[in-house]
Amino acid sequence: MTRLLSALLDVVMLECRIVSACTARQRLAGLRRAMVARAPVVRRWLLRCLAVHTGGLIALWVLLVLYPNPLSLPVSVYRVFNPDIDPVAVEPLLEGLPSDPADIEKAILQRISYHYDWEVNGMPWYFPTTETIVERREGDCKARAVILASVFERLEIPYQFNSSLVHVWVEYEGKAETIIENPRAKFYQQDPETGKRLFQLPEINWKVWFDSTREGLWVVMPLVRKVLLVAGIAVLVAVRVVLRRNMSFKY
Repeated sequence: MTRLLSALLDVVMLECRIVSACTARQRLAGLRRAMVARAPVVRRWLLRCLAVHTGGLIALWVLLVLYPNPLSLPVSVYRVFNPDIDPVAVEPLLEGLPSDPADIEKAILQRISYHYDWEVNGMPWYFPTTETIVERREGDCKARAVILASVFERLEIPYQFNSSLVHVWVEYEGKAETIIENPRAKFYQQDPETGKRLFQLPEINWKVWFDSTREGLWVVMPLVRKVLLVAGIAVLVAVRVVLRRNMSFKY
């Protein structure tokens, strides 16, 4: 009797597996038929996007080439107005620092070597954290300004954190003005002691702006990224032209 029940159970299980396999095949076949039926609709939708929304697709392509992680861009924008000033993280840089603010700035510029964001972060523009800068000991004007502000915060030296269209720097009492570091060039200033934030229309030196932008965003860009950027835009434009010339394609 036990053997008979076991055999019946095996038969039932086998039938269930056969039914399940048939059902799965039927579902896959139905899904395949649905995909084939919708293929012309999807194809038409894709062609319409390529032909009509080329500008948006180009903008998306540029964003993804420049920022493989697009979240890095809004994070950096946020840190422009809320820089990561961390007096604790700069402890390793405090040893042997002079007492005069101008001399401290010179020392920090020597200890944090200048490199563009493309070279350090793999992006055209990025606002790093203090801890990351201390670990790498390299960065552009943003990185150096964050470190200097953190050191001043640690040493209780009054300062203001300034931003222009092409530069970020720390202002303090007795700081000498330069062509890119002066009260007229800044569009934003933050005073951590009072919490006051200042916005103004900056005085723009267009030659400095063009040269800095070209050097930092294009000249040092990795060759692979340049090829991807230009090739992707060229392909999208070419596809748009071909589609618009194809009289059989209705918009």
